[in-house]
Amino acid sequence: MQTTITPKSWAVFLARIILGLIFFAAGFWKVFRLGAVEHARSLFVEPYASSPLPEWSLWFTGVVVPHVELIGGALMLAGWKRFAAAIGLGAVLMLVTFGHLLAEPLYAFDTHVIPRAVLLIVLLAMFEEDSLSPDDWLRRKAG
Repeated sequence: MQTTITPKSWAVFLARIILGLIFFAAGFWKVFRLGAVEHARSLFVEPYASSPLPEWSLWFTGVVVPHVELIGGALMLAGWKRFAAAIGLGAVLMLVTFGHLLAEPLYAFDTHVIPRAVLLIVLLAMFEEDSLSPDDWLRRKAG
């Protein structure tokens, strides 16, 4: 089965690569530079200590999020397991949105959450158009 590469294919490819780079870079920095435990302490546990959230959930989430960003970003860049990566990254975006709104109900999302969410929504809405991914190649090969 021959693949047709269209302008939509390129649009999804570019959105996927940009989103992958954003999350991979963030995850890489949080895991290997800052450290996942320090990320949890400084960005989850301390800022939300007075919130109704249990401390264990703050530690768990703060340590897991950087790894999800790193792995999800890498999978997006590779074009492999895109749907699983999209679900993981979408969960991170929902979690970040919840956390920011818990801390500051009128938080401005235009510089952080919205660009990532738009790229992710485009990828999911045009999922079948990503003919430049190994996922699509494997799907076509399977028949």
